[in-house]
Amino acid sequence: MANIIYNISAIIALVGIALAFIRMVLGPTVADRAVALDGMTIIAISLIVFIAYFSNRIIYLDVAMVYALISFIGIVAVARYLERGI
Repeated sequence: MANIIYNISAIIALVGIALAFIRMVLGPTVADRAVALDGMTIIAISLIVFIAYFSNRIIYLDVAMVYALISFIGIVAVARYLERGI
């Protein structure tokens, strides 16, 4: 039963990434594209944590944390650029 729930949650996350990618490609403004990219990274981080749990490897949590920090710094840089504050 638990494996079915894990598979359904992974499919929902992949659908979320696909929808965010469509928004990133078709987004009318740069801000929409930045938010879609940030959403994709958040979902990807959750998938990395899911893989870490499923494969019993704790090292993937470190990878997810580094990816989250890089994503945060990147989105702050994009937001500053959109404000013309850089």
